[in-house]
Amino acid sequence: MAAAAELKWKNTALLVIDMQKDFISPGGVMHVKTFEAVVPNVIKAVEVARNRLIPIIWVVREHDPLGRDVELFRRHLYGSADKPKPVSKGTVGAELVDGLFIEEGDYKLVKTRFSSFFNTHLHSYLQGLGINKLIITGVQTPNCIRQTAFDAVALDYHTVTVIVDATAAATPDIHIANVIDMKNIGVATPTLEEWCN
Repeated sequence: MAAAAELKWKNTALLVIDMQKDFISPGGVMHVKTFEAVVPNVIKAVEVARNRLIPIIWVVREHDPLGRDVELFRRHLYGSADKPKPVSKGTVGAELVDGLFIEEGDYKLVKTRFSSFFNTHLHSYLQGLGINKLIITGVQTPNCIRQTAFDAVALDYHTVTVIVDATAAATPDIHIANVIDMKNIGVATPTLEEWCN
């Protein structure tokens, strides 16, 4: 039985995207209140992945404090000397939200755009591990989650799964609309409970 379960999760990796204090914690520079609700489910998904020996990739944003590597439409957030700069490298806001920890054997990947694949070495890293199935958790659904899922499909990952209650958007309607779009391109969208069983 254990061998069958291990085989089921072979070639699978868990991506945990942007679960950082600036996005999730009250008082964070880019705090979105609805994100707080998914933290327990992301914690549980990580715990289940560890038990299944699924590699965990922590995908985070860490920007230059001057905003030189930020999307053009966000650069205005980095122009003022007296205001905090969102997810700037080395700041408290760039840290993982309370309850989530990078452990030995996990992998941390820094990105500066919505997709975890854009201008990063994620694809080559996953290929090196023999990964062809992805589980995606984190925030936020219409941006980083969606773009990463679409790119994974374009890169021909065999299975792309977004755990719907371990991801979030600013509103339930935005979340559901984007989940439907992802389902329409073949992305699996189980709940955490469904994925755990």
